[in-house]
Amino acid sequence: MSGRGRGRGGPSGGGGGGRGRGRDGFHASSSSSHVVAGRGNDGQSTHGAPGQSSSSSSSMAREFDNMSIGSSSHSSSAPEGARVTATVPVSQQPEVRQRPVQTPPAPALAVADAPPPPRALPLVPSSSKKLSRPARAGLGTVGRKCVIKANHFLVELGQTDPYQYDVAISPEVTSKTKCREIMKYLSSSYGVSHLGNLMLAYDGNKSAFAAGPLPFESKEFVVKITEQNGREREFKVTIKFAAKKDLYHLREFLGGRQHDCPQETIQALDVVLRESASKDREVIGRSLFSPEFGKGSLGDDMSARAFLEPKLVSDFVREYLNKDLSRQLTDQERIRVKRALRGVRVEVRRQDYLRRYKFQDLTRQPLNQLNFTDDTGATTSVVQYFRDKYNVNLRFPLLPAIQSGSNERPIYLPLEICWLVVGQRYGLKLNEKQVTSLLKATCQRPQQREDSIRTTMERNSYNKDKLVNKEFGLLVREQFTTIEARVLPPPPITYLGSSEVNPQVGQWNAMNLKMIDGGIVDHWAIVNFSRQSADADFKRELIPMHTAQPHNIENALVDIRSRCKAQLARAPPGSHLQLLIVILPEVKGSYGNLDIVVCNLHTHFLIVLIHFLFSGRIKRTCETELGIVSQCCRPQNVLKLNRQYFENVAMKINVKVGGRNSVLSAALKGRLPYVTERPTIIFGADVTHPSKGEDSTPSIAAVVASMDWPQVSKYKALVSAQPHRQEIIQDLHTVSTDSKRGVVHGGMIRELLISFKKATGHKPHRIIFYRDGVSEGQFNDVLLNEMDKIRKACVSLEENYMPPVTFIVVQKRHHTRFFPANHGDRASTDRSGNILPGTVVDTKICHPTEFDFYLCSHSGIQGTSRPAHYHVLYDENKFTADGLQMLTNSLCYTYARCTRSVSIVPPAYYAHLAAFRARSYMEGGELSDSDSRGGQRATRDRVADVRPLPPILESVKSVMFYC
Repeated sequence: MSGRGRGRGGPSGGGGGGRGRGRDGFHASSSSSHVVAGRGNDGQSTHGAPGQSSSSSSSMAREFDNMSIGSSSHSSSAPEGARVTATVPVSQQPEVRQRPVQTPPAPALAVADAPPPPRALPLVPSSSKKLSRPARAGLGTVGRKCVIKANHFLVELGQTDPYQYDVAISPEVTSKTKCREIMKYLSSSYGVSHLGNLMLAYDGNKSAFAAGPLPFESKEFVVKITEQNGREREFKVTIKFAAKKDLYHLREFLGGRQHDCPQETIQALDVVLRESASKDREVIGRSLFSPEFGKGSLGDDMSARAFLEPKLVSDFVREYLNKDLSRQLTDQERIRVKRALRGVRVEVRRQDYLRRYKFQDLTRQPLNQLNFTDDTGATTSVVQYFRDKYNVNLRFPLLPAIQSGSNERPIYLPLEICWLVVGQRYGLKLNEKQVTSLLKATCQRPQQREDSIRTTMERNSYNKDKLVNKEFGLLVREQFTTIEARVLPPPPITYLGSSEVNPQVGQWNAMNLKMIDGGIVDHWAIVNFSRQSADADFKRELIPMHTAQPHNIENALVDIRSRCKAQLARAPPGSHLQLLIVILPEVKGSYGNLDIVVCNLHTHFLIVLIHFLFSGRIKRTCETELGIVSQCCRPQNVLKLNRQYFENVAMKINVKVGGRNSVLSAALKGRLPYVTERPTIIFGADVTHPSKGEDSTPSIAAVVASMDWPQVSKYKALVSAQPHRQEIIQDLHTVSTDSKRGVVHGGMIRELLISFKKATGHKPHRIIFYRDGVSEGQFNDVLLNEMDKIRKACVSLEENYMPPVTFIVVQKRHHTRFFPANHGDRASTDRSGNILPGTVVDTKICHPTEFDFYLCSHSGIQGTSRPAHYHVLYDENKFTADGLQMLTNSLCYTYARCTRSVSIVPPAYYAHLAAFRARSYMEGGELSDSDSRGGQRATRDRVADVRPLPPILESVKSVMFYC
């Protein structure tokens, strides 16, 4: 694939603003527009913005620089600012009509002498109790109808209302397994005599449910449990009546006659179903029971999770570090082990003894240097203590010890005598080898997965379970739910020269097609750490090579830039390094000599052929210190010289240097629903959280926004650190006070709106906001806080500037799976046996009244495809079902890194990539020793202390550096 050319006109002309004729036959020209005050005929909300100070309007005028809102209607299907001169075939994509918005036309004003008074009504309710989500905008009709199956099993409600009871266990028990063991013993011991012969469904925490009232309001029970070491422990369990859950309101909700979802009643039924399913195994997932038209449904799926293998801790450390334990651990190795074992339970075994301990810390000193005061007051070493008391000669005296107990009375345990307790989840991110092993063991094609789920349902036998069927009266159908779905048509894709491609089954071939807007790289260099000649093809026309021995990657990159600057001093004015190829060693820790090849020294660009573990350091250095975007490639892939691989790398490179690979044909023809008719900005947002055990590490929020209208293919990203595990994005809009400027507005939304105006020449008339990573329990909090910040950011730019906003949550972490009705029908499945890309579902298993749908927008590669669940939380643009579904599906074909449709809408995907990239900017996090101590209290104390991320340099921030 190629796309070289300095004229970036064409379909990008609308965002280029007068850069001359491009080689694709399009003209870039300026267009007239009006300054619009008040409401435009773009469906802006009738709700007002939060109150703002009068100083904000003048500030906004300066920021937007008297920006004009373009005309809200088009005289042709071409994007504003561009004129089509080439003949383009009419798209076969069906036309989607949007619902008319009843708003008066906006007056066209030259310059208003005085701004209109601000609206007084708040944008959104001040509390979740007053918040109502938009009702379903009808059902979609576009697409070819088909029948599929879902792993939802209908549940018919009984007549028995659940009674909730609070459960308190003393002394406190943190293990849910242990809590369940205690409650199981209580039920068997006191069920007939004290519980009225009623069974309890227990959630493993603080709630239990019974199918009727127990014969007391509150009662304390004594339960004695025999531990594995033979000792008997006594627990006091208090059961106290809490509430009665009324099934009437659930029936009304399921029938669509009540809008508010009785979530607590649903949770009660979920606990009942989970109690039955978890008798002999662990149930993974947040819920089993979910609301469905007319009834409820039980979602049953196969899940996989990594567990720690029960073995000696010393063996775990040897395998984890791939290290000879006769040598002392480095500080970095010790911290890695500490993170991996954070909170893990270990046990010490002897013939007549078994005792469990919780991992609190790993000592800094090795065993042979670790001393403590024994019961007699004498000071002795841990090594000597085990030799004298237990006649044990420790094999690894240079290893640290596990510290349990408290800091005042620590207990030191050698790694070689401690066993990992069975059944503990592994909370850290899996390495590449572990992920491959897990996928190989659990990956199931659709028919295999369906068969496994069916077997599980038969084994659960809900209708034969006394608790589920006899006491609560629930009837679970064991047949998969049959759904009438639709397959949306794939959108045509346009390349350079009006070359149009029609995707087939979610993918297309771009070989021999030219990128619609190719970037240019004139000046580049190579850094070679590899012992192989991976750079041979790059050296043919290079200037003489320089050799150095670096101490670290960061210094090597800075050095190469300084060397290139010296070379560029003799080059024409304005020249600077664009492309740097870094080839790192295949074997970790092997560095050899550094070969610096400076060659053919305006776009900043860097290719890094790099071992995966070093990519974060490269990214941080290049993007926050050098101002060069980077592309990481593994040496083994480069050495293969595979054309398809280099095509994929070229696509990523092109968008990183400001180019475009392709554009939706509908966007060029003015037929992209809700986008092409008026200036529209599309946002994507996500928050990534640190792994388990990293208590002091902040969460990272990322927001991306389209910078080219109407093509919506270029996305600028901003990132921000925020408190640990905080899901609500803090920096969407900020307000600070400056001694000279007074009140200063900032934030990511504001900056992106300004960037959109600079790039396109238009203020956004419409905002579409895709939000990833939000669970249903967080919907209201996220909407209330983030919508408020979005509106405040808009009003801070100009009084009464309130473009209509549609706020959509994208969910992938659910267990809904779709299966073809006939697994052998090639007309209804892709090559992997999954349902066809573009399959959309908005009935039966969806919300009874709210606006949501499932969309499987991608073609399966291996395993069973997971559809994305889109839930509209706020909609001022009055989307129709077809309009939002078609737009979302079409956007899934614009992902810049491949010629396939992707599983979630690209703005949300890009936000995830940007947030993940920013995590590598946190220098020192890998070596930090503070995040493994102090527990929850220390975490709470550090919540407000969030170190900001190093700023991304402007030369990088303006392009899609995160791809």
